[in-house]
Amino acid sequence: MLILRLPEVKRVLGHRSDASIYNAIRAGLFTNGVAIGQRAKGWPDYEAQAIATALVAGKSEGEIRELVKVLHAKRIELATF
Repeated sequence: MLILRLPEVKRVLGHRSDASIYNAIRAGLFTNGVAIGQRAKGWPDYEAQAIATALVAGKSEGEIRELVKVLHAKRIELATF
């Protein structure tokens, strides 16, 4: 698994600004970043790809919000060992 920084996430999703990603997070349409440093966040590559795939497939905002919940739950599942 790769951890993507904001520029890579914007490229995957086709967003132009940092604010558009953070607005999507607040709206429940993208996952929260994970801390990768004291002042740095990143996102697992599979999460960005899953959301991009859902957008291309024409999923509704409600369906994408459900996907985001599933992706957050998967983080917990992956961390349990």
